[in-house]
Amino acid sequence: MQLIRLALGATALLVVANGKKCYVPEPTDGTDLLAAQSLSNLRDAVADGSLQGKLAERGVSQTCTLENAVVRREYSTLTSTEKLAYTSAVKCLMAKPPRTPPEVAPGARSRYEDFVATHINSTQTIHFTGNFLSWHRYFVWAFETALRDECGYKGHLPYWNWGKSAQNPERSPYLDGSPTSQGGNGAYVAHDCTPALISGQGCIPAGRGGGCVETGPYAGMVANLSATGPTFPGIPAGLPPLSYQPRCVRRDISPWVSRQWSTEAQSVDLLTNPAYQTDIRAFQDRLQGGNVSTIFNSSFFGVHSAGHFTWGGDPGGDVANSPSDPMFWLHHAQIDRTWWIWQNKKPLERVFQIAGTQTLLNYPTSPDASIEDPLDLHYTAPASAVKFHLSSLGGPYCYIYK
Repeated sequence: MQLIRLALGATALLVVANGKKCYVPEPTDGTDLLAAQSLSNLRDAVADGSLQGKLAERGVSQTCTLENAVVRREYSTLTSTEKLAYTSAVKCLMAKPPRTPPEVAPGARSRYEDFVATHINSTQTIHFTGNFLSWHRYFVWAFETALRDECGYKGHLPYWNWGKSAQNPERSPYLDGSPTSQGGNGAYVAHDCTPALISGQGCIPAGRGGGCVETGPYAGMVANLSATGPTFPGIPAGLPPLSYQPRCVRRDISPWVSRQWSTEAQSVDLLTNPAYQTDIRAFQDRLQGGNVSTIFNSSFFGVHSAGHFTWGGDPGGDVANSPSDPMFWLHHAQIDRTWWIWQNKKPLERVFQIAGTQTLLNYPTSPDASIEDPLDLHYTAPASAVKFHLSSLGGPYCYIYK
């Protein structure tokens, strides 16, 4: 007998067929509509030449048009063939030798880990900083470029619209452990709750994972670079940074996190609440979960931390080492898409907006970031000034989101 129950609103749509719960994505009409509106605004700014003129004022060229821009797509909308092509390219990078010299990153064992080492080396100057959004835009683009140029990938970087899976992430096409997913939960291992926020405040209740990822295209994957700031129980730290510490990638998928902070309602609020539309500082502080005055005494994750701790574990829950888990790329593509939507609500006014200092939460004290500051991606891409990474149609970029 087949039982179907549809629960609308904040509760996930649940379908029970022959006693088995089936995943049905939550609607993301709000963010999709906002993306469409931003694309329309961007189209107008390109059509009349005003965006090109605005970029040129700061020495940034714009040769890309809406007609030749590529489209980054939501992962769940890709065909099985497209998903397999993406994961195959990621595994290709995991099989290639590193370019980072061993004296710089002794633990790096693959081209993929060049990107992890870059993130580790940069962590103190790319989070809660004025370049957080632009550095990560360049970083995920460099990864996309490596997939295409070094591994023959024909597609473009997909994104994970968090709201689709917020109520049931473990059964979602992103994390269900199927061959076309980004891997499943960790095998169950009894464990304690997981501290998450930079303040160490609170604890994420233990989920149904905790062990090694044994399902999906990356089953058995290993993180080789030593833990930097692990939050997951039982992960030793204290080894020299970037040293060799091979261990399986572990996950503990957490609906407790995603149902609070990764919902469609949270994203729509971030993009429409007047409190976060005043300038880039208000927007990015909310996105990251706080600022220098609140992050140490707040239990609000924000969509950035919430995305990471939806799968969590090790190294996913380690800020510096988080790219070791392949879900990082889909998550940060959605971070970029969220910023892209916010920027293009007012493309001319917001394109050059940045705010923050040059160090994490301004520790140690540092100057304010500038659009002329260099973004250093070490052995993954050439150094380049922030200003070239503030428009998805300017500088090296030619992509949009839908």
